[in-house]
Order: sequence, then structure tokens, then C-alpha cells
Amino acid sequence: MSTTVRRAVLVALLAGLCCAGATRDVPNDPFWTAPGSRAAQQAAAWREAGRDADATLMDRIAARPQAEWLNGPNPGPVVRARTTAANHAGRTAVLVAYYIPNRDCGQYSTGGAPTDAAYRAWIDEFAAALGDRGAYVIVEPDAVAQVVAGCTRVTASSRYALLAHAVDRLKRQPHTRVYVDAGNSSWIPEAWRLVAALKASGVARADGVALNVSNFQTNQASSTYGDQLSKDLAGKHYVIDTSRNGNGPLTGTDTWCNPPGRALGTPPTTRTDNPLLDAYLWIKRPGESDGTCRGGPAAGQWWPSYALELARNARP
Repeated sequence: MSTTVRRAVLVALLAGLCCAGATRDVPNDPFWTAPGSRAAQQAAAWREAGRDADATLMDRIAARPQAEWLNGPNPGPVVRARTTAANHAGRTAVLVAYYIPNRDCGQYSTGGAPTDAAYRAWIDEFAAALGDRGAYVIVEPDAVAQVVAGCTRVTASSRYALLAHAVDRLKRQPHTRVYVDAGNSSWIPEAWRLVAALKASGVARADGVALNVSNFQTNQASSTYGDQLSKDLAGKHYVIDTSRNGNGPLTGTDTWCNPPGRALGTPPTTRTDNPLLDAYLWIKRPGESDGTCRGGPAAGQWWPSYALELARNARP
């Protein structure tokens, strides 16, 4: 990274740390925007290279709150740093716990804790690092839906027990809101099929479920799905990932992995006009690859051209 880009990123970091609590153009947005993100760095690099129009588009991503994914060992320092910075700014961090054993059922995002005991210890460290600062925590994207869909790499009862431990341990921390991931409306269209698994995973003690994480289903489809799940789960609330659903899903096959023509969706906010829907969130970081499909880099890696397409296609 050049000296100019480093200087631009440092300015963004300082601005974010001192001013992240300032009101932005999205009403009821209590969430923290991390300074110095990949999108912010990309915008700075493009400005240095004279690509001002592209940099301005990239600002559409850099200026929005996005979740922090905890997907490796020793989550404590990152959890503590993110929630502390958010707390100082009068905002709330959004975090994703993504370390369950046999994560992603051996697909693009394979990995996770080596044993059940290691996962429980990992969750304990994660929760302790929250302190009393609070956060929105999304618990293990895909973990429930993959079992319901037939993943044979895990034992259902063991996985659900780990998820229930995560919910219970995280909810011991003051001001922490916990949402168990429940897939999306196109993966398992019959919402009732998830109900028993979610109950076994501790959803009754959580604040609700998370929908559409890393997917592209519309707000309407996700809300309809969430409302049905809520009926089956004694009124539980939900949040929707709107990071890339601005144009809805791609039609055809292989629609979930780096589909072309997609767009940024509703910016993060708690204004939803649905009493069951707690927030629209950007849980998947726009511009990070879904995996090595359609020419993308490895899952989770920054892909500038894809990020630019999402921003360019978004509604102003």
C-alpha cells in the first residue's frame, strides 16, 4: 500500500473513531461502521489512481455498518476491540460467530473448531470478551439449515447442542442480542421444517433468527418467511441480511455463489415497519467472495470488481 493510500486510510480511521456516532442518512441506524475496511482502503487506492467515480461508488459500501465475522481461533481480542470502539462511539457492533465444527458441511467455507469441546471454549471466550458493552450476534450461518437439508458430516443432536450452548452463553452478557441463523426462503421453502431444529438449538432463549445471510432473497420474500417462522416459534423476532439483495436473486442454477447483476440492498437500520423484524443488517460483507465460482477468489476474500458491480447497481 502506498504512502498516500496509508494516509487516506489513517484519516478514515481517525474520522471513524471520533465521529462514528454522527447521524448518517439512514434513520434509526444504531450500528457501528468500522473505519479502515477493505472497501474504505479500496476507495482510497482508487482515488489515488484517479478513479474518482469508482471510489465514490465504493463509498456506498465503506460508509455502511457491516458485520465482523469471527471465524478463527482466539476471538476475544477482536470481539473486545470491535465492541469497545462501537461503545465509545455510542453505537452497536454486529458480530457473526462462525466457528462451529464441520462448518459449511465441507464446502467453500469449510473449517471451524476441531472438536465440540474446543467450540464451547471458543464461545465462552467470545462471550466473555463482550463484557457489558453488548452487540448484535448472529449465531453460525447455515449451521441449522444445512443439517435440515441433509448434511451427513455432522450429528444433528450434537450440532444443536452446541448452538444451544452458544445462545445460552451469549445471552448471559448484558445488552447482547442473539439471532440464530435460519437460512433463507429459497433454501428450505417450507419454514416449518426448520422449527424443531431451531427449538433444539436454543432459539427460545435467543432474541430471534437471522434470515438471508449471504443470500439474495428480497425483503418481501424474507419478511413473509420470517413472519411464518415467528408464528411457529411463539412470536420470535428476526433480522434480514440486505447486503446484496437490491436486485433480488438470480434466476437459474447456482444462484447463491457470486451471481452477476446483483446490487446492494437496504442500508442497515432498525426502521422496518414490521414489529417482528428488528433490523435490516449487512451481515455478509459486500465485495467478499462466496467462493471460487464464476472466477471469484476463495470464500471471504475481497473481490474489488464484484464490490464495484454491487455498488454500481444499487439504487442511489
